[in-house]
Amino acid sequence: MKIVITDGATLSGGGVSLERFSRYGEVCAYDLTAPKQLAERLADAEVLLCNKTPVPAEIFDKCPKLRYIGECATGYNNIDIAAAKAHGVTVCNAGVYSTNAVAQHTFALILHHYSCVAAYDAAVRDGVWKRAKTFSVMPYPMEELSGKILAVVGLGSIGRKVAAIGAAFGMHVIAATRTTPRDCPYDLVSVDEAFARADVLTLHTPLTEQTAHMVNRRRLETMKPTALLVNTARGGLINEDDLAWALQNGMIAGAALDVLTEEPMGDTPLYGLENCTITPHVAWTPLETRQRLLSIVEDNLRLYLAGTPQNVIC
Repeated sequence: MKIVITDGATLSGGGVSLERFSRYGEVCAYDLTAPKQLAERLADAEVLLCNKTPVPAEIFDKCPKLRYIGECATGYNNIDIAAAKAHGVTVCNAGVYSTNAVAQHTFALILHHYSCVAAYDAAVRDGVWKRAKTFSVMPYPMEELSGKILAVVGLGSIGRKVAAIGAAFGMHVIAATRTTPRDCPYDLVSVDEAFARADVLTLHTPLTEQTAHMVNRRRLETMKPTALLVNTARGGLINEDDLAWALQNGMIAGAALDVLTEEPMGDTPLYGLENCTITPHVAWTPLETRQRLLSIVEDNLRLYLAGTPQNVIC
């Protein structure tokens, strides 16, 4: 059996190895795969393991031996699922591997905004504290999280973890979710109400036709001018032109993003805005998180080969 890994550079290194997959067949691992290279590399492969490689509908016609795709991520919008299903190709994703890490990074971004750690560290390094006449120097206003309204949009495993952390900080948590959870301890609201009421609004939904550009000018205009928008989910949830307009015109106080519509970063209007913090899609990258990811991907493949697949998308 031939196993092709199309974007190994996004998965391996830093204490993580792809060698584990060699026990299941012949492995051909590529650092990255351009769209025009995909069909040739998958021509005689039965298994594809990918992270962000786009897998469009035509690939399934060109690669008739392909029987299984292991998505090395939670989101699977890079794969044409309808085409995979039509061709009898099983697709499994990695489920909840990144819950703790993404929730942690979400609050790192929130705390960065309200506690001003980076600004104060830079000030101390510039000698501000050495030159001070008082024991405390406070040019950057800080705020408590306690009492603020945390609006969580999407109440899957990551959203629930973020909500729990927010509650532990003393925040008042409200949630907007497509499905109504049982015994939810938080106030359930519509997406529009979440935007309007939030002091901090954080996105934890998949990118679908229904959620694309859910952050847009209409909703941004309803937000508090003191609000913070956080996105550690998918860049396509945000209309970046509309968000840049809102940030430049004081419609909201700030944004903190780990994802963008185009990755690596392209020509986004958000680049360089003082009230927009951007990290390069790193919420999922702690060592323990990536080790867990590959363990789940391996288990998915092993159970598929055993005839009992798990985490099945189609």
